[in-house]
Amino acid sequence: MSTPSFDQLLEAGCHFGHMKRKWNPAMAPYIFMERNGIHIIDLYKTQANLEEAANELRSLAKKGQRILFVATKKQAKEILAEKAQSVGMPYVIERWPGGMLTNFPTIRKAVKKMASIDKMTKDGTFDNLSKREKLQITRQRAKLEKNLGSIADLNRLPSALFVIDVHKEHIAVAEANRLGIPVFGIVDTNSDPNNIDFVIPANDDASKSIDLILSTVCDAINEGLAERKVEKADEKAAPENGEAPRREGNRRRVNRRAAEAPAAEAPAAEEAPAEEAE
Repeated sequence: MSTPSFDQLLEAGCHFGHMKRKWNPAMAPYIFMERNGIHIIDLYKTQANLEEAANELRSLAKKGQRILFVATKKQAKEILAEKAQSVGMPYVIERWPGGMLTNFPTIRKAVKKMASIDKMTKDGTFDNLSKREKLQITRQRAKLEKNLGSIADLNRLPSALFVIDVHKEHIAVAEANRLGIPVFGIVDTNSDPNNIDFVIPANDDASKSIDLILSTVCDAINEGLAERKVEKADEKAAPENGEAPRREGNRRRVNRRAAEAPAAEAPAAEEAPAEEAE
């Protein structure tokens, strides 16, 4: 993983914040200056925080943890979907379903409903329904797919959230905070960084800025997944090479010798008093 250089961040427009009148004072530590009524983000802090966040996400991926990506704004949806799919992580790009984290069992029921409709289609049950029932079920399936299709394989709560525009996705952030799930976020000058565990101060509106940061993050996740794969392969190969059984066999022989040693010395100890008696 390579962290973007200062020039790359600058070229992508990561330094452009919002207008001064829209700023959140809590973002003051991340603002470099004001120019023409617009706040300019300190890209050195962007670079350092991005590297820290990427390393942490790499560590999570290496442990086999799931990271949920969230972005429902128009300019970020397609980019996020593509990047999340490239690393096999779940994502939300449509409206955030309220209670998705805090009421996760209900969301899982909706996903299972989608799976049951698919089963009906395969086993022929769907063909026996009336035309009206087929239309209703088809519409229901399409709606579920649109809202929950990208999290169909999320069988448990995610270990982390990666959010683009934490101001817009405040409900998702609030649910994660309530459950103690760490939040990684691209935070612009109009947002509150206090509820974000890993703040990446940057422009969350420009597609180039979003693309650059997501590419860096997903590269780190890919590295973590690759390291996990190598570790699993090593663990699988260890018993097959026969080293472990040999070590166990050697240990048994040592234990057996240790147990037999006192028995061999016993007769000599018993003969000593007889010689003294003579």
